[in-house]
Amino acid sequence: MTTKPFPLTPTEIHISDEVLADLRARLANTRWADDLGNEDWFYGVPRTYLQELVDYWRDEYDWRAAEKRLNEYENYFAEVDGVKIHLLRKPGTGPDPKPLILTGGWPWVVTHLLPVVDRLADPAAFGADPAESFDVIVATMPGSGFSTPVSRPDLNVWKIADLWHKLMTETLGYEKYAAAGSDMGALVTEQLGHKYPDELYAIHLGSSIPLTMFNGDRPWDLTGGAPIPEGTPGELREQILTWQKRFVAHVAVHVLDSSTIGHGLTDSPAGMLAWVLERWTNWSDNDGSVENVWTKDEILTNATIFWVTNSISTSMRLYANAARYPWQPLHDLAPAVQAPTGITFVGFENPPGVTTKNRVKDFLHGPKAKWFNHVNPQAHPRGGHFGTWEVPDEWADDARRTFRGRTK
Repeated sequence: MTTKPFPLTPTEIHISDEVLADLRARLANTRWADDLGNEDWFYGVPRTYLQELVDYWRDEYDWRAAEKRLNEYENYFAEVDGVKIHLLRKPGTGPDPKPLILTGGWPWVVTHLLPVVDRLADPAAFGADPAESFDVIVATMPGSGFSTPVSRPDLNVWKIADLWHKLMTETLGYEKYAAAGSDMGALVTEQLGHKYPDELYAIHLGSSIPLTMFNGDRPWDLTGGAPIPEGTPGELREQILTWQKRFVAHVAVHVLDSSTIGHGLTDSPAGMLAWVLERWTNWSDNDGSVENVWTKDEILTNATIFWVTNSISTSMRLYANAARYPWQPLHDLAPAVQAPTGITFVGFENPPGVTTKNRVKDFLHGPKAKWFNHVNPQAHPRGGHFGTWEVPDEWADDARRTFRGRTK
Protein backbone atom coordinates (compact mmCIF):
# COMPACT_ATOMS: atom_id res chain seq x y z
CA MET A 1 0.00 0.00 0.00
CA THR A 2 1.28 3.45 -0.90
CA THR A 3 1.31 5.83 2.05
CA LYS A 4 1.52 9.58 1.91
CA PRO A 5 4.74 11.18 3.18
CA PHE A 6 4.85 12.49 6.72
CA PRO A 7 4.11 16.24 6.48
CA LEU A 8 6.76 17.49 8.94
CA THR A 9 10.52 17.90 8.51
CA PRO A 10 12.63 15.82 10.93
CA THR A 11 14.93 17.65 13.34
CA GLU A 12 17.63 15.87 15.32
CA ILE A 13 17.86 16.34 19.07
CA HIS A 14 21.06 18.21 19.99
CA ILE A 15 22.00 19.85 23.28
CA SER A 16 24.83 22.38 23.21
CA ASP A 17 28.19 21.77 24.86
CA GLU A 18 27.63 24.91 26.94
CA VAL A 19 24.47 23.53 28.52
CA LEU A 20 26.20 20.23 29.35
CA ALA A 21 29.24 22.04 30.79
CA ASP A 22 26.97 24.14 33.01
CA LEU A 23 25.28 20.96 34.24
CA ARG A 24 28.62 19.39 35.19
CA ALA A 25 29.70 22.57 36.99
CA ARG A 26 26.49 22.70 39.01
CA LEU A 27 26.86 19.03 39.93
CA ALA A 28 30.42 19.65 41.07
CA ASN A 29 29.25 22.52 43.30
CA THR A 30 26.38 20.67 44.96
CA ARG A 31 25.94 21.59 48.62
CA TRP A 32 24.86 18.46 50.44
CA ALA A 33 22.27 18.26 53.22
CA ASP A 34 22.93 16.42 56.46
CA ASP A 35 20.92 13.21 56.27
CA LEU A 36 21.54 11.12 59.35
CA GLY A 37 19.67 7.86 59.83
CA ASN A 38 18.11 7.72 56.36
CA GLU A 39 19.67 4.57 55.00
CA ASP A 40 16.19 2.98 54.85
CA TRP A 41 14.70 5.85 52.76
CA PHE A 42 12.28 6.62 55.60
CA TYR A 43 12.79 10.36 55.13
CA GLY A 44 12.97 10.23 51.34
CA VAL A 45 15.91 9.83 48.97
CA PRO A 46 19.07 9.24 51.03
CA ARG A 47 22.14 11.39 50.48
CA THR A 48 24.39 8.34 50.07
CA TYR A 49 22.63 7.04 46.97
CA LEU A 50 21.90 10.49 45.56
CA GLN A 51 25.55 11.47 45.88
CA GLU A 52 26.58 8.26 44.14
CA LEU A 53 24.33 9.14 41.21
CA VAL A 54 25.46 12.77 41.10
CA ASP A 55 29.12 11.73 41.01
CA TYR A 56 28.36 9.34 38.15
CA TRP A 57 26.34 12.01 36.34
CA ARG A 58 29.23 14.45 36.58
CA ASP A 59 32.15 12.14 35.77
CA GLU A 60 30.96 9.14 33.73
CA TYR A 61 27.52 9.63 32.23
CA ASP A 62 27.49 10.20 28.44
CA TRP A 63 24.59 12.32 27.21
CA ARG A 64 25.84 12.12 23.62
CA ALA A 65 25.24 8.37 23.62
CA ALA A 66 21.68 8.92 24.82
CA GLU A 67 21.19 11.65 22.24
CA LYS A 68 22.36 9.27 19.51
CA ARG A 69 19.81 6.70 20.70
CA LEU A 70 16.98 9.27 20.56
CA ASN A 71 18.00 10.26 17.06
CA GLU A 72 17.61 6.67 15.85
CA TYR A 73 13.93 7.62 15.82
CA GLU A 74 12.37 10.41 13.80
CA ASN A 75 12.04 13.61 15.83
CA TYR A 76 9.82 16.51 14.84
CA PHE A 77 8.64 19.80 16.26
CA ALA A 78 5.14 20.99 15.49
CA GLU A 79 3.30 24.13 16.50
CA VAL A 80 -0.42 23.84 17.20
CA ASP A 81 -2.34 26.96 18.25
CA GLY A 82 0.98 28.58 19.06
CA VAL A 83 2.10 25.70 21.33
CA LYS A 84 5.36 23.87 20.63
CA ILE A 85 5.08 20.08 20.63
CA HIS A 86 7.90 17.54 20.34
CA LEU A 87 7.01 14.38 18.45
CA LEU A 88 9.06 11.20 18.35
CA ARG A 89 7.93 8.86 15.59
CA LYS A 90 8.59 5.31 14.52
CA PRO A 91 6.84 4.43 11.25
CA GLY A 92 4.91 1.18 11.23
CA THR A 93 6.46 -1.70 9.31
CA GLY A 94 3.31 -3.69 8.57
CA PRO A 95 1.19 -3.71 5.40
CA ASP A 96 -1.25 -1.02 6.60
CA PRO A 97 -0.08 0.68 9.81
CA LYS A 98 -2.61 2.90 11.53
CA PRO A 99 -1.68 6.13 13.34
CA LEU A 100 -1.36 5.93 17.12
CA ILE A 101 -0.60 8.86 19.43
CA LEU A 102 1.06 7.79 22.67
CA THR A 103 1.32 10.05 25.75
CA GLY A 104 3.23 9.65 29.01
CA GLY A 105 2.70 11.43 32.31
CA TRP A 106 4.82 12.81 35.16
CA PRO A 107 7.68 12.32 35.81
CA TRP A 108 7.80 10.55 32.46
CA VAL A 109 10.02 11.53 29.58
CA VAL A 110 9.98 10.20 26.05
CA THR A 111 12.45 7.41 26.87
CA HIS A 112 9.96 5.73 29.22
CA LEU A 113 7.78 4.91 26.21
CA LEU A 114 10.37 3.61 23.75
CA PRO A 115 10.01 -0.14 24.49
CA VAL A 116 6.31 0.01 23.62
CA VAL A 117 6.99 2.24 20.60
CA ASP A 118 9.26 -0.46 19.19
CA ARG A 119 6.77 -3.26 19.83
CA LEU A 120 3.76 -1.47 18.38
CA ALA A 121 5.54 -0.12 15.31
CA ASP A 122 7.33 -3.36 14.46
CA PRO A 123 5.39 -6.25 16.02
CA ALA A 124 7.02 -8.83 13.76
CA ALA A 125 10.40 -8.14 15.40
CA PHE A 126 8.85 -9.29 18.70
CA GLY A 127 7.01 -12.33 17.39
CA ALA A 128 3.64 -10.65 16.89
CA ASP A 129 1.46 -10.22 13.82
CA PRO A 130 2.95 -7.67 11.36
CA ALA A 131 -0.59 -6.78 10.29
CA GLU A 132 -1.06 -5.19 13.75
CA SER A 133 1.54 -2.51 13.15
CA PHE A 134 1.07 1.14 14.09
CA ASP A 135 2.66 4.35 12.94
CA VAL A 136 3.55 5.40 16.50
CA ILE A 137 3.86 9.05 17.47
CA VAL A 138 4.94 9.93 21.01
CA ALA A 139 3.73 13.45 21.75
CA THR A 140 5.39 15.11 24.74
CA MET A 141 3.05 17.29 26.75
CA PRO A 142 3.72 21.04 26.51
CA GLY A 143 6.01 22.24 29.26
CA SER A 144 7.69 18.83 29.55
CA GLY A 145 10.89 17.55 27.96
CA PHE A 146 11.52 18.83 24.47
CA SER A 147 8.05 20.42 24.21
CA THR A 148 9.54 23.58 25.67
CA PRO A 149 9.46 26.46 26.23
CA VAL A 150 5.74 26.52 26.90
CA SER A 151 3.86 29.53 25.55
CA ARG A 152 0.66 29.38 27.62
CA PRO A 153 0.33 29.39 31.44
CA ASP A 154 -3.10 27.74 31.51
CA LEU A 155 -2.52 24.42 29.77
CA ASN A 156 -3.89 21.31 31.39
CA VAL A 157 -4.70 17.81 30.23
CA TRP A 158 -8.14 18.74 28.85
CA LYS A 159 -6.73 21.54 26.73
CA ILE A 160 -3.83 19.36 25.62
CA ALA A 161 -6.33 16.79 24.33
CA ASP A 162 -7.66 19.48 21.98
CA LEU A 163 -4.11 20.18 20.80
CA TRP A 164 -3.53 16.46 20.22
CA HIS A 165 -6.70 16.14 18.17
CA LYS A 166 -5.84 19.14 16.02
CA LEU A 167 -2.29 17.80 15.64
CA MET A 168 -3.51 14.41 14.41
CA THR A 169 -6.40 15.53 12.20
CA GLU A 170 -5.19 18.88 10.85
CA THR A 171 -1.40 19.09 11.13
CA LEU A 172 -0.79 15.42 10.26
CA GLY A 173 -3.96 14.91 8.26
CA TYR A 174 -5.32 11.65 9.70
CA GLU A 175 -9.06 11.09 9.40
CA LYS A 176 -9.05 8.61 12.27
CA TYR A 177 -6.43 7.47 14.78
CA ALA A 178 -5.78 5.41 17.89
CA ALA A 179 -4.61 6.86 21.21
CA ALA A 180 -2.89 5.45 24.29
CA GLY A 181 -1.45 6.87 27.48
CA SER A 182 -0.57 6.44 31.14
CA ASP A 183 -0.65 8.65 34.24
CA MET A 184 -1.46 12.25 33.20
CA GLY A 185 -1.23 10.98 29.63
CA ALA A 186 -4.12 8.65 30.43
CA LEU A 187 -6.24 11.69 31.30
CA VAL A 188 -5.33 13.32 27.98
CA THR A 189 -6.27 10.08 26.22
CA GLU A 190 -9.53 9.73 28.15
CA GLN A 191 -10.50 13.28 27.21
CA LEU A 192 -9.91 12.39 23.58
CA GLY A 193 -12.19 9.39 24.08
CA HIS A 194 -14.77 11.63 25.75
CA LYS A 195 -14.76 14.51 23.25
CA TYR A 196 -13.76 12.89 19.95
CA PRO A 197 -14.89 9.22 20.06
CA ASP A 198 -16.08 9.16 16.46
CA GLU A 199 -12.60 10.06 15.20
CA LEU A 200 -10.83 7.44 17.30
CA TYR A 201 -10.49 3.73 16.60
CA ALA A 202 -10.17 3.10 20.34
CA ILE A 203 -8.00 4.11 23.29
CA HIS A 204 -5.70 2.12 25.58
CA LEU A 205 -4.78 3.20 29.10
CA GLY A 206 -2.13 2.32 31.65
CA SER A 207 -4.07 4.14 34.38
CA SER A 208 -7.83 4.09 35.05
CA ILE A 209 -8.03 7.60 36.50
CA PRO A 210 -11.47 9.27 36.56
CA LEU A 211 -11.56 12.51 34.59
CA THR A 212 -12.79 14.27 37.74
CA MET A 213 -9.68 13.33 39.73
CA PHE A 214 -8.65 16.96 40.25
CA ASN A 215 -12.16 18.39 40.74
CA GLY A 216 -13.48 19.40 44.16
CA ASP A 217 -12.36 21.42 47.14
CA ARG A 218 -9.38 19.19 48.06
CA PRO A 219 -7.87 17.97 44.77
CA TRP A 220 -4.56 17.33 46.46
CA ASP A 221 -6.11 14.79 48.87
CA LEU A 222 -6.33 11.44 47.11
CA THR A 223 -8.45 10.03 49.93
CA GLY A 224 -11.06 12.78 49.74
CA GLY A 225 -10.45 13.47 53.41
CA ALA A 226 -11.69 10.01 54.42
CA PRO A 227 -9.92 8.42 57.42
CA ILE A 228 -9.03 4.75 57.54
CA PRO A 229 -12.09 3.06 59.06
CA GLU A 230 -11.82 1.91 62.66
CA GLY A 231 -11.30 -1.81 62.93
CA THR A 232 -9.43 -2.14 59.65
CA PRO A 233 -7.18 -5.24 59.95
CA GLY A 234 -3.53 -4.39 60.57
CA GLU A 235 -2.18 -5.77 57.29
CA LEU A 236 -4.79 -3.93 55.21
CA ARG A 237 -4.21 -0.76 57.21
CA GLU A 238 -0.50 -0.90 56.36
CA GLN A 239 -1.31 -1.43 52.67
CA ILE A 240 -3.56 1.65 52.70
CA LEU A 241 -0.94 3.78 54.41
CA THR A 242 1.77 2.61 52.02
CA TRP A 243 -0.43 3.38 49.00
CA GLN A 244 -1.27 6.85 50.33
CA LYS A 245 2.36 7.73 51.09
CA ARG A 246 3.43 6.59 47.64
CA PHE A 247 1.47 9.32 45.87
CA VAL A 248 0.31 12.02 48.24
CA ALA A 249 3.39 14.25 48.56
CA HIS A 250 3.91 15.14 44.93
CA VAL A 251 0.21 15.62 44.20
CA ALA A 252 -0.18 18.06 47.10
CA VAL A 253 2.96 20.03 46.27
CA HIS A 254 2.30 20.15 42.52
CA VAL A 255 -1.29 21.32 42.97
CA LEU A 256 -0.51 23.87 45.68
CA ASP A 257 3.10 25.00 45.19
CA SER A 258 4.47 23.87 41.82
CA SER A 259 6.31 27.13 41.13
CA THR A 260 7.64 27.46 44.68
CA ILE A 261 9.42 24.12 44.59
CA GLY A 262 10.06 24.55 40.87
CA HIS A 263 12.41 27.48 41.47
CA GLY A 264 14.65 25.32 43.64
CA LEU A 265 14.57 22.28 41.37
CA THR A 266 15.34 24.43 38.33
CA ASP A 267 18.46 25.79 40.05
CA SER A 268 19.84 22.51 41.40
CA PRO A 269 20.25 19.39 39.25
CA ALA A 270 20.90 17.33 42.38
CA GLY A 271 17.67 18.57 43.93
CA MET A 272 15.75 17.96 40.72
CA LEU A 273 17.16 14.44 40.49
CA ALA A 274 16.11 13.70 44.07
CA TRP A 275 12.55 14.84 43.42
CA VAL A 276 12.00 12.67 40.34
CA LEU A 277 14.14 9.77 41.60
CA GLU A 278 11.87 9.30 44.61
CA ARG A 279 8.95 8.74 42.23
CA TRP A 280 10.85 6.48 39.85
CA THR A 281 11.94 4.41 42.85
CA ASN A 282 8.74 4.18 44.87
CA TRP A 283 6.36 3.83 41.92
CA SER A 284 8.24 1.06 40.09
CA ASP A 285 8.10 -2.67 40.78
CA ASN A 286 11.82 -2.94 41.48
CA ASP A 287 12.31 -5.55 44.27
CA GLY A 288 14.04 -3.00 46.48
CA SER A 289 16.37 -1.27 44.03
CA VAL A 290 15.49 1.23 41.32
CA GLU A 291 18.48 -0.08 39.34
CA ASN A 292 16.56 -3.33 38.81
CA VAL A 293 14.34 -1.29 36.50
CA TRP A 294 16.70 1.35 35.09
CA THR A 295 20.47 1.37 34.93
CA LYS A 296 22.32 4.43 36.21
CA ASP A 297 22.71 5.61 32.63
CA GLU A 298 18.98 5.23 31.98
CA ILE A 299 18.07 7.05 35.20
CA LEU A 300 20.37 9.90 34.26
CA THR A 301 19.13 10.09 30.68
CA ASN A 302 15.64 10.61 32.06
CA ALA A 303 16.90 13.26 34.49
CA THR A 304 19.05 14.98 31.88
CA ILE A 305 16.06 15.43 29.58
CA PHE A 306 14.29 17.34 32.35
CA TRP A 307 17.42 19.39 33.06
CA VAL A 308 18.59 20.41 29.59
CA THR A 309 15.05 21.40 28.56
CA ASN A 310 14.50 23.43 31.76
CA SER A 311 11.14 21.73 32.08
CA ILE A 312 10.86 20.47 35.65
CA SER A 313 8.79 23.43 36.89
CA THR A 314 6.55 23.79 33.85
CA SER A 315 5.92 20.04 33.74
CA MET A 316 4.61 20.10 37.32
CA ARG A 317 2.15 22.91 36.61
CA LEU A 318 -0.14 20.48 34.78
CA TYR A 319 -1.34 19.34 38.21
CA ALA A 320 -2.14 22.85 39.40
CA ASN A 321 -3.94 23.67 36.16
CA ALA A 322 -5.99 20.47 36.29
CA ALA A 323 -7.30 21.72 39.65
CA ARG A 324 -7.54 25.40 38.67
CA TYR A 325 -9.52 24.64 35.51
CA PRO A 326 -11.59 21.58 36.51
CA TRP A 327 -12.86 19.04 34.03
CA GLN A 328 -16.34 19.66 32.70
CA PRO A 329 -18.32 17.07 30.72
CA LEU A 330 -19.14 17.92 27.13
CA HIS A 331 -22.09 15.52 26.92
CA ASP A 332 -24.27 13.53 29.28
CA LEU A 333 -23.80 10.16 27.62
CA ALA A 334 -22.86 7.19 29.74
CA PRO A 335 -20.12 6.18 29.92
CA ALA A 336 -18.42 9.55 29.72
CA VAL A 337 -15.54 8.02 27.75
CA GLN A 338 -17.42 6.67 24.74
CA ALA A 339 -14.42 5.40 22.77
CA PRO A 340 -13.74 1.66 23.19
CA THR A 341 -11.24 1.47 26.03
CA GLY A 342 -8.62 -1.08 27.00
CA ILE A 343 -6.71 -0.90 30.28
CA THR A 344 -3.49 -2.52 31.48
CA PHE A 345 -3.45 -3.13 35.24
CA VAL A 346 -0.12 -4.04 36.88
CA GLY A 347 0.52 -5.88 40.11
CA PHE A 348 2.45 -3.20 41.97
CA GLU A 349 -0.51 -0.82 41.59
CA ASN A 350 -3.18 -3.19 42.86
CA PRO A 351 -5.37 -1.28 45.34
CA PRO A 352 -5.08 -2.26 49.01
CA GLY A 353 -6.72 -5.63 49.57
CA VAL A 354 -6.92 -6.47 45.85
CA THR A 355 -4.85 -9.15 44.12
CA THR A 356 -3.99 -9.57 40.45
CA LYS A 357 -6.37 -12.54 40.32
CA ASN A 358 -9.38 -10.40 41.21
CA ARG A 359 -8.10 -7.06 39.85
CA VAL A 360 -10.31 -6.97 36.77
CA LYS A 361 -13.36 -8.11 38.74
CA ASP A 362 -12.68 -5.42 41.35
CA PHE A 363 -12.52 -2.80 38.59
CA LEU A 364 -15.69 -3.98 36.85
CA HIS A 365 -17.65 -3.88 40.11
CA GLY A 366 -16.12 -0.64 41.34
CA PRO A 367 -16.89 3.04 40.72
CA LYS A 368 -14.25 3.59 38.02
CA ALA A 369 -15.71 1.15 35.50
CA LYS A 370 -18.73 3.38 34.86
CA TRP A 371 -16.44 5.99 33.28
CA PHE A 372 -15.36 3.79 30.39
CA ASN A 373 -16.67 1.90 27.40
CA HIS A 374 -14.30 -0.82 28.56
CA VAL A 375 -13.63 -3.60 26.10
CA ASN A 376 -10.32 -5.05 27.24
CA PRO A 377 -9.29 -4.74 30.90
CA GLN A 378 -6.23 -6.91 31.57
CA ALA A 379 -4.25 -7.54 34.77
CA HIS A 380 -0.64 -8.67 35.17
CA PRO A 381 1.19 -9.82 38.30
CA ARG A 382 4.31 -7.72 37.75
CA GLY A 383 4.98 -4.16 36.74
CA GLY A 384 4.66 -0.75 38.33
CA HIS A 385 3.54 2.72 37.35
CA PHE A 386 5.87 2.90 34.35
CA GLY A 387 4.34 -0.11 32.65
CA THR A 388 5.41 0.85 29.14
CA TRP A 389 9.01 0.46 30.36
CA GLU A 390 8.62 -2.21 33.03
CA VAL A 391 6.34 -4.70 31.25
CA PRO A 392 6.43 -3.60 27.59
CA ASP A 393 5.52 -7.01 26.14
CA GLU A 394 2.36 -7.22 28.21
CA TRP A 395 1.49 -3.57 27.62
CA ALA A 396 1.94 -3.82 23.85
CA ASP A 397 0.00 -7.11 23.68
CA ASP A 398 -2.86 -5.53 25.61
CA ALA A 399 -2.90 -2.49 23.35
CA ARG A 400 -2.96 -4.63 20.21
CA ARG A 401 -5.87 -6.59 21.67
CA THR A 402 -7.73 -3.34 22.39
CA PHE A 403 -7.33 -2.09 18.82
CA ARG A 404 -7.81 -5.47 17.13
CA GLY A 405 -10.77 -5.46 14.77
CA ARG A 406 -11.40 -1.76 15.34
CA THR A 407 -8.93 -0.16 12.94
CA LYS A 408 -11.22 -0.27 9.92
